[in-house]
Amino acid sequence: MHAHPVSWLARVVWLTLPFTVGAAIGPALADRSSGVSLVVSLIVWVGWAIGAIGLLTPLPIALTAVRIVGPAAVPVAAAAAWGGDLDAVSITGIVVAVVAAVLCCSGWVADEHVDGPSYGPERRFALRAPGGLLLSGIPLAWVLVVAGATVGPLLLGARQWVLGGVLTTLGWAVAALGARSLHTLSQRFIVFVPAGVTLVDPSILVDAVLFPRTSLLSFGPAPLDGERCDLSQQALGLALEVVTREPTSLTVRTERRRAEERTSRAVVFTPARPAAVLAEAASRKLI
Repeated sequence: MHAHPVSWLARVVWLTLPFTVGAAIGPALADRSSGVSLVVSLIVWVGWAIGAIGLLTPLPIALTAVRIVGPAAVPVAAAAAWGGDLDAVSITGIVVAVVAAVLCCSGWVADEHVDGPSYGPERRFALRAPGGLLLSGIPLAWVLVVAGATVGPLLLGARQWVLGGVLTTLGWAVAALGARSLHTLSQRFIVFVPAGVTLVDPSILVDAVLFPRTSLLSFGPAPLDGERCDLSQQALGLALEVVTREPTSLTVRTERRRAEERTSRAVVFTPARPAAVLAEAASRKLI
């Protein structure tokens, strides 16, 4: 899969952060202790390096890293503007940080990274995050990861040795758990293979489901009504529907963390870029 222009734009914008957001960080740290300044600089540079490497590495785990450090650029830029002078430099840093965060979380970047492990005629497309998690679970997990990884070291930089040591130990453990939870979102995708279409979504499916080419009846936008197995989890955006000639068996996770067997001829899911998915389906003569 060739990188989309938006993916290249994300890389270019990210590479400019040291000259935009970075230019505002220096003045904001002028009145801070040398220990705090050193820790902040290390955190910022490590985060930037993780983002740069992640954007250049098309793998699902790199997508998780990009989705964590990308949005983190915004509070860093805002804190730099708050701690320094709210001038043109700091405002530019905030604007560039917001653009970088949006690009890092875009569907184009997601598709490139989930498609990285593909081989041969495979083609993978990312799924949108469940709607119910957008305003609760995902932001909370992200805050726990970012805060857990940084608060303890910042206290150590301020020479709060006991509290800093405790929060560093606990915070990094919490950050690891939060990152693992967020990584599940990077492992959700639809795969086009010569045999048909496979849906991979460990957040709701126990096993991946293959819809054989020979059994496909239709592939397109999901209607508003009708009997079907809805695996979109109320994700925002255009939902697509796969309809087969014979019922498909699925093992679906329930809200109580149990699994139940379901059969349906129509299955609904929501890709990050439905137009691109439909175009790929058309090129493979599935619709």
